[in-house]
Amino acid sequence: MRKVVFAINITTDGYCSHTDMIADEELHKYFTGLLRNAGVLLYGRITYQLMVPYWPDVARNQSATGATYEFARVFDALDKVVFSTTLKQVEGNNTRLVRANVAEEVLALKQQPGKDISVGSLSIASQLSERGLIDEYYFVVHPVVAGKGPRLFETVKLEERVMLDLVGSKTFGSGAVALHYKRRG
Repeated sequence: MRKVVFAINITTDGYCSHTDMIADEELHKYFTGLLRNAGVLLYGRITYQLMVPYWPDVARNQSATGATYEFARVFDALDKVVFSTTLKQVEGNNTRLVRANVAEEVLALKQQPGKDISVGSLSIASQLSERGLIDEYYFVVHPVVAGKGPRLFETVKLEERVMLDLVGSKTFGSGAVALHYKRRG
């Protein structure tokens, strides 16, 4: 059965705004490695619109170099599922729009053969965590106190805590720390 993996950048005070992160070559290389293990990316409307068309344009125009370009290339090649009730259409022939229940769609995806299912959206991750459907979490904690921005589980309140086991960690030159956890149970 495929694993559901959630990876997110987060500040030391718990915010997940993309503008407060240290997006250097080392970080892009790390996330590219995670994407190489994925067969499909899951997004909500907001995160999807942050990522697309930006990263596909970088891949197509080769407007970045090194690890940043490689991230764009790997991202662009992956299948994407966008959960939204307001979007009319999505870009790319490897992207599909889903208006159905998130948990039901993920349960169906888990039964299919293939690589990991990667979650890249706070709202989707919150809904899946609430139902115990995320198998692994990757939190990259940046040495930044942002004081503002979206937070994980802001829109969904967990009824039960989710216990995690630490699998590993990595410290980046920027001072960011990647923490890899598996859901206990």
